[in-house]
Amino acid sequence: MLEVSLVLELVLGKQLEALVIGLLLLFNAAISTLQERQSYQALSILKKRLTISIRTLRDGKWKMLPAEELVPGDCIYLRVGDLIPADIRLLEGSLLVDKSAITGESLPEEVSAGGSAFAGTVVRRGEASARVEKIGTQTTYGKTAELVRLASTPGHLQKLVFSIVRDLVILDIVLIVVVMIYALVVGLPLSDMIPFALILLVASIPIALPVTFTLATALGARSLTTKGVLVTRLSAIEDAAEMEVLCTDKTGTLTENNLCVAIIQALSPYTQQDVIQYAALASDPATHDPLDLAIYKKAKLEHIDLDDWQRSAYIPFDPLTKRSEAVVENDRLKIKIMKGATKVINSLLTNRGKEGLNDQALSRQGYRVLSVAIDTGKGYKPVGLIAFEDPLRQDSASLLRRLKEMGIRLIMITGDGLATAQTVARKVGLMGKGCTPKTAGSPLKMGLSDCDVVAEVLPEDKFKLVSTIQKTGLTVGMTGDGVNDAPALKQAEVGIAVANATDVAKAAASLVLTKPGLSNVVDAIQTSREIYQRMLTYTLNKIVKTIEIAFFLGFGLMLTGTFVTTPLLMILLLFTNDFVTMMIATDNVKASHKPNRWQVRTLVIAALFIAVPILLLSFGVYLFGRNVLNLPLAELQTLIFAMLVFSGQGTIYLVRERNPFWSSIPSRSLIISSLTDIVVVTLIVTLGFLVTPIPLAYTLALLGVILVYLVLVDLAKVQVFRMLKVR
Repeated sequence: MLEVSLVLELVLGKQLEALVIGLLLLFNAAISTLQERQSYQALSILKKRLTISIRTLRDGKWKMLPAEELVPGDCIYLRVGDLIPADIRLLEGSLLVDKSAITGESLPEEVSAGGSAFAGTVVRRGEASARVEKIGTQTTYGKTAELVRLASTPGHLQKLVFSIVRDLVILDIVLIVVVMIYALVVGLPLSDMIPFALILLVASIPIALPVTFTLATALGARSLTTKGVLVTRLSAIEDAAEMEVLCTDKTGTLTENNLCVAIIQALSPYTQQDVIQYAALASDPATHDPLDLAIYKKAKLEHIDLDDWQRSAYIPFDPLTKRSEAVVENDRLKIKIMKGATKVINSLLTNRGKEGLNDQALSRQGYRVLSVAIDTGKGYKPVGLIAFEDPLRQDSASLLRRLKEMGIRLIMITGDGLATAQTVARKVGLMGKGCTPKTAGSPLKMGLSDCDVVAEVLPEDKFKLVSTIQKTGLTVGMTGDGVNDAPALKQAEVGIAVANATDVAKAAASLVLTKPGLSNVVDAIQTSREIYQRMLTYTLNKIVKTIEIAFFLGFGLMLTGTFVTTPLLMILLLFTNDFVTMMIATDNVKASHKPNRWQVRTLVIAALFIAVPILLLSFGVYLFGRNVLNLPLAELQTLIFAMLVFSGQGTIYLVRERNPFWSSIPSRSLIISSLTDIVVVTLIVTLGFLVTPIPLAYTLALLGVILVYLVLVDLAKVQVFRMLKVR
């Protein structure tokens, strides 16, 4: 619309007005582009990707080749720490594979010769040769990449700006039609009416709205950086204020993604320390098995001395036998130790000991359980059970409680089994029922029923869940750390990658946490709600001023038969008012306690109640200047220009508080910009720069009248805001 106005001004020979409009367009574009670019540059370090190389048999020789050069049929060799670059089938050897980045499951999986492993998983123990079977998007989890590519976040900000402009323009068009009919009836020249209609349209466009939103969110993004939140998409800050549902991943987000010993059950006559001691003697930290490492860590915490024992034989865990064995001795005793799956251990126990090993209760609670037994020469006897868990982060429970207090519904999503998921959920205070894609029947039922826990999900399930909830009109947040979370992170309005997230997850997210845990999410929501309050102030102010100016110019023409101001003065008003109001982006505000929601129609009604009294004041000033002060038309237009500027500045302080205007102190930047604006305009109208001058006394008296009048209007504003629930 501004571009159309620019062309029409040039056609009509209004070069000065066209120049001003062109400068407004350039200023808006430059500021928005600069702020967006600075935000994206801050993330550039996160988007650097390392090239993965893999040992590959080519032309009869083993070579280190980039993983992207692999083709089906290649033979590769994998060791501890390698990232598996393709779907493979093991030819020789065995591997302990960590799938947490892909499936979200914290427990590793044993794969032996003939078994399959998938692209994106990590080798935690063992060595093996394997044949490449699938690559790229053809891999088991390759479709995750396709989901990331196809995911798109709804543009709430664009819809908001359009809806505001649409309502204001419809109001102005109706008024223009009425004024044009009046002009035809009274015979006003068309050459005068076209610029007048253009001014009405330009006055309705919130020219500084996009740049003010960008400035407010960019300042918020910089503030969040110091709090451990890196913003990769500015609109996510605004969306976080509206967020009503937060889907949070479990592994690595609520938990530490680090297995530890949770429960030790010793069988008489053995103690818990005996169980850990024997389990540690049948383990080896060199294998990098997470369960063995957890056992050694527990032994160290319990100050259990293993140096008294000498190990003469050791068989590491084998996925075929599902156990590890060791022979140890000291000065008094020589024993054989066996550690592994309860069913396997039970099969080797003496009849008298079989009744002592039962891990069903622990398994139902979602724990991974190992059994320990020893043989002192009379057959194996049970020693006890060790249950493992992925421990919660210390702040998880308190954080979720805080998010609930902020009015956000929480849904925990995980690839783990339902029993494990519900155990974690109870610990963090999510007491609703658990669901799986099979039991819920559809993503819609998962998202909108009373399921607080959704388990056994695949990446596409998370993606469908987020997109389905969005279709109901709710704003959705998603937290995660793995490749399996990436599609949902990108689809959600507020995608949050935690500190230990993979590069893929960080690239897909709109907020990246740089500190462990989710505590910084509260800071992000708090900051976004503060930004919402600032933009609510700007929007209310703009609607009030549009209604005031449009009706004043339109009805002023019809009531007086003359133009109450000039096109040049109206464009000058854009500079002296609209761009000063950008300092609202720095204002001191209070965040709301519940998710915010833009209700444009409600804001228009609220603004109407405020604009009508100010409109009456505008007509009062005009009639007083014409009939009492007997000012010539040129001076009267200058007086009206000053009145519009001063009332515009006053309106900012009127609408910035939902309570009485004195309830909070404005920011220093806002106060300074307002005072500067008032001083500059006072000099313009008294010295006659681009306008016909008026006496200083008139200007100061006008300023005083407006201040007193707005204090009275503020009393009515408080009641209107409460009635319409503007918050």
